[in-house]
Amino acid sequence: MPGKENDMGKNEYPVTQAVRFLRERGIDFVPHLYPYQEHGGTRQAAVTLSVPEHRVIKTLLMDIGERHPVIVLMHGDREVSTKMLARQLSVKRASPCDVKTAEKSTGYQVGGISPFGTRERLKVYAEASILELDRIFINGGKRGFMVEIDPGNLERALKPHRVSVAVNP
Repeated sequence: MPGKENDMGKNEYPVTQAVRFLRERGIDFVPHLYPYQEHGGTRQAAVTLSVPEHRVIKTLLMDIGERHPVIVLMHGDREVSTKMLARQLSVKRASPCDVKTAEKSTGYQVGGISPFGTRERLKVYAEASILELDRIFINGGKRGFMVEIDPGNLERALKPHRVSVAVNP
């Protein structure tokens, strides 16, 4: 039932490229605004929204030596093992992209990067356990803006490749 996002009122959240992407595909989401804090990360979002940080999903851009970076979706309370990622993707190395590359590839500002509606079509990898949760909170394309969705809808929309690369920070 598209339009569930209207519970908050049409003009109470930004209509980002991510929101347009979700609407075009009829994907239900619940918008959540929170006060963005520089370097607050997923912990800031989790505390403000009163949800476990494990359900707040980071959208990370990684350089794996290809022409375009790839997106890796990870639990907020976990880190990506770049060695495990490189091994699972059969590449020599994996490392975080620089800010300029991340912003140019996605069309979003770091701190507000969403996997939905990116400027370039990028491969998406998701920590497998994310897709087993009942609800997740993921960036909606602007700092201080999360969308709450069913991970099954994320899987249908992005068709991510599953990986197991999470480590405790």
